[in-house]
Amino acid sequence: MTTETSSLPGEATSAASASDAPWLDRFFGVSRRGSSLRTEILAGIATFLASMYIIVVNPAILSEAGIPFSAALSATVLISFMSSLAMGLYARNPILVAPGMGMNALFTYTLVLGAGLSWEVALGCVFWSGVLFALLAVFNVRKAIIEAIPASLRYAITCGIGLFITFIGLKNAGFIVGSDATLVTLGSFGPGLLTFFIGLMATAVMVILRMNGALILGIALTTLLATPMGRLWGGEMVVEWSGLAAWPDFGAVMQVDIWGALKVAYLPFIFVMLFTNFFDALSCFMALSESADLKDKDGNPRNLKRSMTVDAFASMIAAPLGTSAAQTFIESGAGVAQGGRTGLVAVTIAMLFLPFLFLSPLLSLVPGIATAPALVLVGLFMLSPIGRIDWSRYEEAFPAFLAIILMPLTYSITLGIAFGFLSYVLIKLTTGKAGEIRPAMWVSAALCVVLLATT
Repeated sequence: MTTETSSLPGEATSAASASDAPWLDRFFGVSRRGSSLRTEILAGIATFLASMYIIVVNPAILSEAGIPFSAALSATVLISFMSSLAMGLYARNPILVAPGMGMNALFTYTLVLGAGLSWEVALGCVFWSGVLFALLAVFNVRKAIIEAIPASLRYAITCGIGLFITFIGLKNAGFIVGSDATLVTLGSFGPGLLTFFIGLMATAVMVILRMNGALILGIALTTLLATPMGRLWGGEMVVEWSGLAAWPDFGAVMQVDIWGALKVAYLPFIFVMLFTNFFDALSCFMALSESADLKDKDGNPRNLKRSMTVDAFASMIAAPLGTSAAQTFIESGAGVAQGGRTGLVAVTIAMLFLPFLFLSPLLSLVPGIATAPALVLVGLFMLSPIGRIDWSRYEEAFPAFLAIILMPLTYSITLGIAFGFLSYVLIKLTTGKAGEIRPAMWVSAALCVVLLATT
């Protein structure tokens, strides 16, 4: 698809009725898509409630990399506001764009804590991955990229990141701890573990009951449980009141080390960020377009090029603001399920993010143990593609299996991807199927070799 259109089959209306509609209706084409202003706004609220956990969880993860919590929170809110607004006004799609789970884990646990990069240089890697993403989006080369990477590996990477995020959540809660005898084991049962388990079960029940904002409600509940526990037993559960509101903290803005990230040794990190973000965005657009019939006249996701361009530039701008890459949120499906069909949904979401720019003291009350249940359940959500892998074809299943299992076991998203890609290429070579390896996979395998050689 090389042309962008906002028209759908069968949505023509009379010129008179269109001219009589409010300007918001005309601008977003709300009535033409069978929706209403009320439905679009309610859909935006639904998506926001389903995804607002990122306002707390993203700064909590980035703070482990050294970015101050309040600065990471301001960056999270700013990029969510700006990119969702652009998605609504330019791409006209009902999709949220915000710092993504998986990308923040890659940033903190692989680049900073794993490879030893400073958070400023790691932000530089985020920036360059966004630049490459923007080039791919502008020149519309997504088809060639899609065809190069086998579907089994694309699904496996999402699943592996999900397991990795779950592992982080269990570790942060003290549910899993280190052991000299068995490497990892169950943590000592006590007030902390009890608080986490109650919070996890309550959050899981709310998710099962499909309650709007289940994850953020789970974070709030666990925080409330941790407050008296922290007073009695202390530790990481201590909840200290530091105020309700404050001016935004822009301490991480423009701290990105763009030129320091331009080292050969960092190319694999940039590639992994690009790969992960690109396919997350594409798969999200395709899934939402199928579920809500958000398609153009050719049957492709509506305004896909514009949407991918917004996602790409959001990733590029995220680094100067001081956060990991922004990406489309599959939680946008909550608004779509409420009937949201236009960019007005994304604009509503953007406006709902903005007040939290001033609430960093209130949100800093949330202890690490309170975000752990959300991390565990995000991992569950990300495991959904595992059924799409053809486990009966071992030449496809084995590389996918390696990618999935090695991410949590090596505590590195990058290493899981590297071994998955390398094993795929080696299996094709040794089984006489080298012709099935696309050029982009050869390049990917070469980058993986560089990564492993410098690890």
